[in-house]
Amino acid sequence: MKSSIIRILTFLIFGFIFSAQTADAQTKKLKRPTNRVGISSVDTFVRESFDLYDKVYMYDSYAETGKSLEDDDYETLLDAVEDGERVLTTAPSAISDLDGANVLKQGKGTLQINRAKKALTYSIKTGKKLLTEKRKKGDENDVSEETSESDSSSTSSNDNSSGSSSQNSGPNSSTNSDSKTQKDVKIYSKFDFVPGDKLLFFDDYSNDFIGDFPAKWNTNGSGEVVTVNDSKEKWMQILPGYNTYYIPDVELPEEYTIEFDILTFGLDKKTSSQAKLNIMLSDDKAFGHGNNHVTASLPFGQFADFFGIRMKNYIARGGGEINNEIRADIREAVLNQPHISIAVNKLRFRLWVNEKKYVDIPRIMPPNGVATTLKFSTNTFKDGKERLFIANLKVAEGGVDLRRKLISEGSVSTNGILFDSGSANIQPQSYGIIRQISQVLQQESTMKLNIIGHTDADGADSANLALSKKRATAVKNALITIYNVSGDRLQTDGRGESVPVGDNNTPDGKAQNRRVEFIKI
Repeated sequence: MKSSIIRILTFLIFGFIFSAQTADAQTKKLKRPTNRVGISSVDTFVRESFDLYDKVYMYDSYAETGKSLEDDDYETLLDAVEDGERVLTTAPSAISDLDGANVLKQGKGTLQINRAKKALTYSIKTGKKLLTEKRKKGDENDVSEETSESDSSSTSSNDNSSGSSSQNSGPNSSTNSDSKTQKDVKIYSKFDFVPGDKLLFFDDYSNDFIGDFPAKWNTNGSGEVVTVNDSKEKWMQILPGYNTYYIPDVELPEEYTIEFDILTFGLDKKTSSQAKLNIMLSDDKAFGHGNNHVTASLPFGQFADFFGIRMKNYIARGGGEINNEIRADIREAVLNQPHISIAVNKLRFRLWVNEKKYVDIPRIMPPNGVATTLKFSTNTFKDGKERLFIANLKVAEGGVDLRRKLISEGSVSTNGILFDSGSANIQPQSYGIIRQISQVLQQESTMKLNIIGHTDADGADSANLALSKKRATAVKNALITIYNVSGDRLQTDGRGESVPVGDNNTPDGKAQNRRVEFIKI
């Protein structure tokens, strides 16, 4: 009998919510229930629904009067829509928990869920409407500004013919000088990110055809593998859209690192302050937020220096404990193909943009390693004008301190020291590992090391053998010139492709084979 009542009530509730979706702006505010039902899931659903409703209701008249949103308002509504859609997914659980309760609790709970769903639907609908209007007005303003600029361009073109544009145009828009490379090396010498030691996922799209969606990813939107300008390097475009996610085929452990490269086109002073790349770690394997998740949102706006990296989490039954924006002026970085590094150690989350660490929160991750899925999404990039690509995604299981392993076992192997393709030039983000090796040598003053380079099987055997030796020498030289290690404590060798540890027919296997060994002599 009770289960039949619940089914009828459920039908009525969902019928009510669908009819409520046609409602216009409210003039009378819904009242929050004053008493609890006494069923945890129901009380949480009601509380969270009305918390969001209170945030959105203050904008109730904006849509009718045409009042414009400020940037802070936009951020508030964007968060409210995202959180509202997540809370809405918990309604079936709250309804099912009414089964087994006494008749009074069932009646009270049903009424409160009804009211909360009405509030929640209003919040989502109103938020989306205002966000859409904000974007339309932004586009209209851009058209107006572009028209004004074109009218005056004939008088200013000669003055600007020798200048540089503030809009980025990709990796070939400028060249890297030797002085810049030396500066990068000097800065990265204090870089403390160390990638995980067990490779779980790597994708450079080398096995994918141009124009196809990459085989090792999933999405509920669209995307394709592309090349840029004259470069042979492949990238995947991340397209904007509400709840459109890009998910690599990897299951995250409790301790791990994430690395990837970003490429942008079309960013300029008109790029929205809300243009962001969202990196979500979630317990939902599909295309929802899940019950436990952490999101880091990187800003791409260019017109002001007050943007920051927003960190948010949501823990089941505990709600959102952290929702904070960390000041981070990364405007120049996002124009110049930045490298993003993330380290998760149980509850701790750290994030670097190039060599600089911006985020280090000791307790933000859901407990017990339940957030096993990595998701990418974007907000408010103008379709066709502003474009965002990612490449070289690498996920590795962490937890091993290379310094301790080298001291205790006498050897360590790492694929975290990266080189330019076909070259012995060390990529700057590799210096976190080289720095750790130097720390061991400083502590163990009598220790001597043999540095051995390894390559994958691309190319001729003889060329790979020579390249592996050059790479080992490059690491030795970095230890000497940057970290002041005496050269007589270091020997080098190279094995080329002769000692593989992974399958050279796959991107993952190739990445494992490209490694450097440090062996105590």
